[in-house]
Amino acid sequence: MGYHRINPAELEQLDDRPADVRSISEAAGLTTRDDKLGLRLYEADPGEMIPLAYHYHDEQVEAFYVLSGELHVETPDEDYVVPENQALVIDPGSPHRAFNPDEAAGPVKVLAIGAPSVDDAHVYDPDEA
Repeated sequence: MGYHRINPAELEQLDDRPADVRSISEAAGLTTRDDKLGLRLYEADPGEMIPLAYHYHDEQVEAFYVLSGELHVETPDEDYVVPENQALVIDPGSPHRAFNPDEAAGPVKVLAIGAPSVDDAHVYDPDEA
């Protein structure tokens, strides 16, 4: 058995993205692709995107739970606005781009869950669809 109590405020920035991203799953020892779960905390200022690109996954289900602020998610069919204390779950094969719009009043803080944690993201170009 394993238990991991993690304070995201103590974690280092995951990479050089514009948005602040902290990997809770990595801190818990789920450090490789093909682990059962990917769990990250994002904080994006106005004008920042959460993922690196408009994308979709082959196998991974992705969920965004908004802790504070309002998350915008662009899809080919509809643009979603996800308010605080609500979630958007995205099935595999569904293109999306999560972001905090330029005109937002402040940052958005989001818990992002991906399962399984596979490296199956593909860039989606809406102009080529």
